[in-house]
Amino acid sequence: MRSLRVGLTGGIGAGKSEVSRRLASYGAVVIDADVVAREVVAPGTPGLAEVVQEFGQGILRGDGTLDRDRLGELVFADESLRRKLNAIVHHRVGERMAELERKAGEAAIIVLDIPLIAENHLEGSFDLVVVVDVPVRVQVERLMRERGMPKESAEARIAAQATREERLAIATIVVDNSGSLAELDREAGDLWTELRHRWRAVTD
Repeated sequence: MRSLRVGLTGGIGAGKSEVSRRLASYGAVVIDADVVAREVVAPGTPGLAEVVQEFGQGILRGDGTLDRDRLGELVFADESLRRKLNAIVHHRVGERMAELERKAGEAAIIVLDIPLIAENHLEGSFDLVVVVDVPVRVQVERLMRERGMPKESAEARIAAQATREERLAIATIVVDNSGSLAELDREAGDLWTELRHRWRAVTD
């Protein structure tokens, strides 16, 4: 019996993590690329050493951990720096996620929570792609309210990612997260029902 491989994506501030948490609570195995990305640049790792070599000691906090906000400011303002960071981190993230997926064994539904599916043209790697969607103005409002970003910084972060239209173009299923948490609960429940149905279809 094989697993159903689900790619979960969404723009910054769309609430993708809220959806993945709900899917995990229903029984999905969730492998989160953001969590893995932090693991591969943890203190003492070759990944962090290479990042420091490329970007300098200024991207470290006093305790030796990576200052992700500082690094983010650098790379989101400069496409060439972003490519350099991606060259260091992405293959390590991919290898670690593949390892975690192997360890999941024959779990029924594996959700790979990856922000950059559209940007990296990964949609063909999954049985289906779920896009968590909100209007851009909602992304900006959430980043300002929840992360304390200035409006200009929020807009720059959003502009550095795929457009809303590009994400929707690769979606098998769209989850609208522009409403309340109660509405998201209903959307996530409906999504889980659909994923279970699709899993049974691929294993029959």
